[in-house]
Amino acid sequence: MADIFDEYSMSGGMFEAWDEMFERPGLPRSPYRSLFAALQPLAPSDLRFRADQLARVFTDRGVTFAYAGEERPFPLDLIPRILDAAEWDLLTAGVRQRVKALEAFLADIYGAGRVFADGVVPRKLITSSAHFHRQAYGIEPPNGVRVHISGVDLVRDEQGRFRVLEDNLRIPSGVSYVIENRRALAHTMPALFADARVRPVDDYPARLLAALRAAAPEGVDDPTVVVLTPGVYNAAYFEHALLARLMGVELVEGRDLVCSGNRVRMRTTQGERPVHVVYRRVDDDFIDPLHFRPDSVIGCPGIVNAARAGQVTLANAVGNGVADDKLVYTYVPNLIRYYLSEEPLIDNVETYRLDDREPEVLHDVLDRLDQLVLKPVDGAGGKGIVIGPQASAETLATLRRTVERDPRGWIAQRPVALSTSPTLLGDRVAPRHIDLRPFAVNDGNEIWLLPGGLTRVALPEGALVVNSSQGGGSKDTWVLADPGDPAPAPRAQAGAERDSGAVRAESGPRDSGPAAAQMAGQQQ
Repeated sequence: MADIFDEYSMSGGMFEAWDEMFERPGLPRSPYRSLFAALQPLAPSDLRFRADQLARVFTDRGVTFAYAGEERPFPLDLIPRILDAAEWDLLTAGVRQRVKALEAFLADIYGAGRVFADGVVPRKLITSSAHFHRQAYGIEPPNGVRVHISGVDLVRDEQGRFRVLEDNLRIPSGVSYVIENRRALAHTMPALFADARVRPVDDYPARLLAALRAAAPEGVDDPTVVVLTPGVYNAAYFEHALLARLMGVELVEGRDLVCSGNRVRMRTTQGERPVHVVYRRVDDDFIDPLHFRPDSVIGCPGIVNAARAGQVTLANAVGNGVADDKLVYTYVPNLIRYYLSEEPLIDNVETYRLDDREPEVLHDVLDRLDQLVLKPVDGAGGKGIVIGPQASAETLATLRRTVERDPRGWIAQRPVALSTSPTLLGDRVAPRHIDLRPFAVNDGNEIWLLPGGLTRVALPEGALVVNSSQGGGSKDTWVLADPGDPAPAPRAQAGAERDSGAVRAESGPRDSGPAAAQMAGQQQ
C-alpha cells in the first residue's frame, strides 16, 4: 500500500517554511513519530472517509459557519499539530510574561501614566488609537485584572522559532473550536490517541468560571456570572452559547439586563436578579449607549458607570483594545523591560513603524511595498492585510496612496514564511501554512494557558492568511505531557462527553440579521 506521505513535498510554495512534522522527507520530528506510524498504514480513501465522518459530526453538533454564502461544517483537518512538553513550557512562560506586561501597561495608561512620563511610549500614540477610551480612565477592577482572557497569536518562522504576530485582549474568540476539535477527532479517530500522552483541553470552562468568580466586586462571596452576547446573528454565537452552557451560567443579551443605582440586574421569570460579573462578548462601542454609540440596542445603559462604582466587573475590561493596536505592538518588548525588568522570551516579528516620528522609515517602506506585508493597525480577522510579494501592481499603487494619507493607520512587517503542516486536501496530503493562538486565563493569582490552543490553517495553496472568514480551517493541537507526569485521564481525550448542544456558528452575517449584532462582536 502506498504511503500517504510518499508524494508529500515540504515546500511551502513561494516561501521556504519550517515543516512542523518532518525534519526531512520521510523523517518525522520526535513528537510526531507515533502519529506518523499510526497514519502510514491508512489509504487516502480511508482518510477521506474519516474526514467526511468528521464533517458529519460537526454538522450534527451545529458546529458550522457561513462562507461565501454557503453553510458548511467548520473545517477541521484530520492530522493534528503537536507540541512537546518542553516547547509548550517555553510558550507558556512567554505568553504569561507578555500578559503581565500588558496588564501593567493598561493599568498605567488608564491611571498614573508613568509610561508617558518616562518616555517609554509617546502619549500621542495612545490617545490617537481608535481603541483608547477615556471612559475607562480611573476604573479599578476589583482584583486588578483587566485581561481576564487573552489570545496571543504566534507563528513559527523559517528557523523554527516562535514569534508573536499580534495580541488579542478585547474579545479573543476561537476557544470553542479547541474544545470541539478535540471532541470530534477523539470520536472519529480514537486510535490516534492510543500511544499519545495528550494533555486534555476540557478544563477550560472550569478555569474560566473560576477566574470570572475571582473578579467579583469586593464583598460578594457567591457572585452571579453571565455571558453577554450580541445575539444569534453574531459570528461567534456558537461559542457564546457553548461557554455559557459548559460553565453553567446564563447567556444573556443586553435587553435581559437593567442597570439602576449603579447596580446591574438580570430579568428572569422570578423577577430581577443581581449580576456581579459580565463576561461580555460585545465590543466597547456597543456595550453602553450612555458612553459609546447611542444607537446601540445590544448593550446595557449604565453598565460602565456600575463598573466604575465597583458594583459589577466587565471581563474583559473596557479599553483593552488599545493594547491590540498594532503600532502599540511594536513597543511591547520595551514594555516588558520597563514593567518587568526582563528580556522578552518570545520576539515580535520584525516590524516598521510608519507614524510621523520616523519619516525616513515611511519613505523606505513605500519604496519596498512589493517586499513587505502591510497591516492596518486596528484590523481584525485578516482584513485589510496586503502581502506585497503576492499583490498586483494595482493593489500596491492603491496601498501606497492609502498609507501616504494615513501612515499612523499602518505597520509594515517582513514576510514571515509561517510554518507548514501536512493537511488533508481531498485524497492527498500537502503542506499548508499555520499559526497558533494559545488562550490564557488570568484569575489574579495565576495566568493559566489552555494546553494547545487553536491552530488555524490557511487552506488555499500558498495563502498566509489563516482566518476562517478568509477561507481558513483548523487543526486539533496536541501538547504532549512531560514523560515524568502521570498519564492524562482518558476521559479528557473524549471531551468528557459533555453535550454542548446544536448551536450554529457563522463567519459572516446572515442576510436577515441585524448589522449591529454582527459589528458588535467583531472577533479577533
